[in-house]
Amino acid sequence: MAEWGWLVAAGFVLVFLGFILIFLGVFMSALGGGGSIEGGGVVIIGPLPIVFGTSERMFLLAAVIGVLLTILAIALMLVSRRVLPS
Repeated sequence: MAEWGWLVAAGFVLVFLGFILIFLGVFMSALGGGGSIEGGGVVIIGPLPIVFGTSERMFLLAAVIGVLLTILAIALMLVSRRVLPS
């Protein structure tokens, strides 16, 4: 059986980095003053991405990320069927 501990650690590191990036973004926005802020996101339900954004540029970026995450999810589902016994 494969060792999955590194994957759990990678998940914690990515969540921690996400919090740091959000904190830095809010901090830089507060210091910068009058800049424009754009945002977007992807909500994945099953393998289907739901994409939203405040501008066309952010929508397209979120759509690309959503497609990549969908491909990754499908690939991980296929790999897990081969690795894990039925």
